[in-house]
Amino acid sequence: MKETFGLIVTSRSFFPAHLIKEARDSVLGLLDSMGYGCISVDEDSCRMGAVQTHEEALTCARLFSRNRELISGIIVVLPNFGEESAVADAIQLSGLEVPVLVQACDDDFDKLDMANRRDAFCGKLSVCNDLYQLGIPFTDTSTHTCRIDSPEFRADIERFAAVCRVTKALRSARIALLGVRPSAFRTVRFSEKLLQRAGVDVETVDMSTVIHRAEAIEDEALIDKKAAEIRAYGAVPPYIGPEKVEKQARLCLAVQQLVEELDCDASAVQCWDALENYYGCAACLAMSMMGEAGKPSACESDVMGALTMLAMDRAAGSAPAYMDWNNNIREERDKCLSQHCSNFPRSFFGAPVEIENLDVLSTTLGAENCFGCCKGQVAAGPMTFAKLSTDDFTGRICAYVGEGEFLDEPMPTKGGLACCRIENLQGLMKYICSNGFEHHVAFVRGHVADVLCEAFGKYLGYSVYRHV
Repeated sequence: MKETFGLIVTSRSFFPAHLIKEARDSVLGLLDSMGYGCISVDEDSCRMGAVQTHEEALTCARLFSRNRELISGIIVVLPNFGEESAVADAIQLSGLEVPVLVQACDDDFDKLDMANRRDAFCGKLSVCNDLYQLGIPFTDTSTHTCRIDSPEFRADIERFAAVCRVTKALRSARIALLGVRPSAFRTVRFSEKLLQRAGVDVETVDMSTVIHRAEAIEDEALIDKKAAEIRAYGAVPPYIGPEKVEKQARLCLAVQQLVEELDCDASAVQCWDALENYYGCAACLAMSMMGEAGKPSACESDVMGALTMLAMDRAAGSAPAYMDWNNNIREERDKCLSQHCSNFPRSFFGAPVEIENLDVLSTTLGAENCFGCCKGQVAAGPMTFAKLSTDDFTGRICAYVGEGEFLDEPMPTKGGLACCRIENLQGLMKYICSNGFEHHVAFVRGHVADVLCEAFGKYLGYSVYRHV
């Protein structure tokens, strides 16, 4: 079962009753076929299972309130003009502050007689007006009216479900901060207080605790199992000894255990240079495997990056990657190279991932201390990019979101590499520079910018720039 929605079917009493039953049965069947749960008043508690009066609004509100732990969002369906006051009252009195989707049914142009006319086209305006007056944010369907059995409405529901997942995740997120930020990176500073007010908890763990946990693991069978998972995850070159793979296995287990014990949804890791200097390996692989398992992990103690990755994971239903906006590509101004050492999830690469030593950091920290980064080029295809940041001076959580594509053009360097093409990339870079965003960015496969913008701006109250 995926998300569970609260369903409100509304009607105005003098419209044809058969339209209500048809619409209610259709939407219940559609949600069930798509794997979604549904909580709605029945025909015994409300006439025809529709919400029309204040008393029925109270009945609906109480039902929703009793099931608040289950309901991720509310879907409003207008088979006809509907009763805007009853809809708005039901939502407001339920006390659920969840996303709301408003749908109105198409009229059949050949059936505008009194026995079949809907007028939902007009009624939707009234419902939305009432929600606006009460300050209840809502999501619209892609067309003003639509058929319940249309592909467009099915896509609207899937998109709305993603908005609900992002909203729910970020209103109660717990981020594990494993180690302080690298001293040289002021760019990843953030406001823990602003996050706390927005519902995001940050659980801090000193890097010495991470290292001690890794070194103290005594279960050899568990270590061997994780080492086998590492070798299955990517290609480990012959020059890497088994002791290095074991060290990585211990670190992977330590990070996984700490994130689970803290009940966290994502993590940000101080990936250099204490870990390399005092433990003797890189953090990239552990972070990559965590991300592939649905627990995204951001580099360089970037908590806001971890939060962005969590949102993207919930929006797309797939693992995100974290990178630097890194290099221009010749004088092709809508293209750039984004890269990191890297901690990209395995699913991001176009070929089997290579698990090797860090390139840049090994020149100063020693190759013997730097095993565990995931190398290769990102596979071509559509992508979404985003970054969240806290602005202490305005007291806001801010975001930019946009879409582009990964290209398969070979890049003449090493690491985790992504050749990106983004319309008006120069304008985006100017916006990032002018508004104090970090040099990091999160990517996810597919186009989900609309989902992120809707969740960030409409339901979470962030300040959002949508790049086009």
